[in-house]
Amino acid sequence: MPLLEINDLHCRYTTDGHTVHAVEGVSFAVEEGEILGIVGESGSGKTTLALSVMRLPGPNASVSGSIVFNGTDLLVLPEPDMDKVRWKEIAIVFQNSLEVMNPVMTVGRQVMEPMIRHTCVPEAEAETRCAELFTMVGLDPSRMADYPHQLSGGMRQRVLLAMALACKPRLLILDEVTSALDAFTRREIRDLLSSLQESCGYTMILISHDITFVSSLASQLIVLYAGRVVESGPTTAVLSDPRHPYTRGLVHATPDIFLYKDLWGIPGDASIADGHAGCPFCRRCTQPVAECWESVPALMPADGGRMISCHRGGIATLLKADGLQYTYTLSGNRLLHAVDGVDLDVREGEVLAVVGQTGSGKSTLAHILAGVLCPAHGEVTFLNGKVHGGTNGNRFRGIQIVFQDPFSSTNSRFSVLDAVKEPLDINRIGDPVERVDMAQEALDLVRLPCNEEFLQKYCSELSGGQRQRVALARAMVMRPKLLIADEITSSLDVSTAANVIRLLKGLQNRRGFAMVYISHDLTLTLKIADRIAVMDAGKIVESGNAHDVMLSPKTEYTRRLVGSRIGLCCHDHFHNHDAV
Repeated sequence: MPLLEINDLHCRYTTDGHTVHAVEGVSFAVEEGEILGIVGESGSGKTTLALSVMRLPGPNASVSGSIVFNGTDLLVLPEPDMDKVRWKEIAIVFQNSLEVMNPVMTVGRQVMEPMIRHTCVPEAEAETRCAELFTMVGLDPSRMADYPHQLSGGMRQRVLLAMALACKPRLLILDEVTSALDAFTRREIRDLLSSLQESCGYTMILISHDITFVSSLASQLIVLYAGRVVESGPTTAVLSDPRHPYTRGLVHATPDIFLYKDLWGIPGDASIADGHAGCPFCRRCTQPVAECWESVPALMPADGGRMISCHRGGIATLLKADGLQYTYTLSGNRLLHAVDGVDLDVREGEVLAVVGQTGSGKSTLAHILAGVLCPAHGEVTFLNGKVHGGTNGNRFRGIQIVFQDPFSSTNSRFSVLDAVKEPLDINRIGDPVERVDMAQEALDLVRLPCNEEFLQKYCSELSGGQRQRVALARAMVMRPKLLIADEITSSLDVSTAANVIRLLKGLQNRRGFAMVYISHDLTLTLKIADRIAVMDAGKIVESGNAHDVMLSPKTEYTRRLVGSRIGLCCHDHFHNHDAV
């Protein structure tokens, strides 16, 4: 039987006639000796959940469901009995030590108080135990005579931990214990908790928005959003392969997980559940469907011990390629297998980079995925419809491609306005006035002027960077669900290329479209890609998480590709410095 089992927990706060749904239908179990992590943005209900377990949510809160600890439902316990459970059976470490601690009482006395009150030990014995606890958490017992303001933040957090351990509880709840600490102290607290768990077998619930800290200790992870569990499962699996769009967003916003990747937060603001009928995350999601606005998805089991709350079963597949083959006939009837049995999938809202040497088949693959070329064998499906032989690829909110050469991808004799709105004209989308408005909106998205003077400029008058942005605006005007970018920075100078890539990734993050990024620049792909597929001689030879592929390549070809980087690099400096 689990040490703690929570079933259908609800906690609602009522203030001035307004009800806030802080925790909505949360269920989970914690086994004896297990460390469970609970993560989510501020306002996701993490602290309310902890306070509910302690039966301390406040006078304006109503809590329902069941919280079964060691076989007893805490929610139906009389308050005197619950008071015996607090500290002695379940203890909590709060995040703000200065607010939690009594400023006019020595820290030693504050640690001794729970022992004297809940275990009725003599004062002398409590003092001896307090000294032992101070030593256990890495504090000199002489600091027992200090007041909270005389200690650093890390020291105060250790005192709170000693206070929580004072009565030898079976369950320890730690709420944002490292949120205000420096990196060194944060590491010390992590090591201390790990040591305590190993030596004493404590069962712990770690609550934090610091995913890196939680992942270093917890074996199981729960992701909360607007008071609901959106994903749960083994920590390593959840973070290395997030299934829910919200979890993926949190991972992308965590600097220590992907060291070389630029940080991108989740667009929009986190909100506490407000009675909205549909999925609470659908306003910020990259893949909402009609059902998402109408009902809350149930938390359903998935493979590998995972649980996902999503009407689409988690991050959905947007495009799928099966067995693609394309062959060029060269002089002398020689055959070049440019694409040779490629299987590929692109998920909603992700960036998939396809990398490889020149001539590996990357651009041919891109043109097949976009519907520009028809494969000799195999099939490409997009939103469950065929790309070839249909309109799934080039329709509004379909697939758009931006080609490598900005000078050939836009007609030099076209004005900027004509070039951008040409797809709208061809597909007869909107009336003439609406098309101009949509073209101006697309130009604004790519940070180009929308005034009449610029609109009437010929594309031949623009710089390479401007023309590539016009090509990007031409693609964005169709509001694609999938954008294929084929070596779009290879002909640009480094500064212009950096601006274009940052702009493109920013658009992808805000608009939520998926992207296939074709490149031979490995360093650049690490900045923007979620997954990488390595292509050689028409085949995908390796694919997976971007950092895993680039930093721990499994095939010899990928290792040679990674090792081909030349020039000075900060890592070279560090390696050389260490060797001296």
